[in-house]
Amino acid sequence: MINGIRVATVEEIPEGEGIAVSRELTGTDDDIAILRDEDGSVWALNDTCTHQTASLAEGWVENGHVECPLHSSKFCLRSGTVDGLPATRDTVAHRLEVRDGEIYLYPNERP
Repeated sequence: MINGIRVATVEEIPEGEGIAVSRELTGTDDDIAILRDEDGSVWALNDTCTHQTASLAEGWVENGHVECPLHSSKFCLRSGTVDGLPATRDTVAHRLEVRDGEIYLYPNERP
C-alpha cells in the first residue's frame, strides 16, 4: 500500500489510550488498535488480545506497552511481543506513519 490508510489524527487519540480500526477498512483478519503512548508516539497492533477476546484499544497504554483490560496481559507497542502473562502468544504489529498530524496505517507491513 503506497499511501497507507488515513485512520485518525494524533489529537483524536489521548495519550495513554487507543482506538480500534475496523477490519472492514483495513482488510485484515482482526481489527487494528491504534495506541498512543504517554510520550505521544503512536503504534498499531492487532486489536484482539491473544489470551482471550478483549480489545487492546480499551487497554492501558504506558511505558511502551499496552495492558489488556481483561486479564492484564502486556504487549510491546513496538513489536507486539508478549511482555506479561497470562498471554503467551505475540500479537501482530503494523507500520504507521504520522504526516502533518494525521495517522496513516499500512496493514500487514512490519513497523
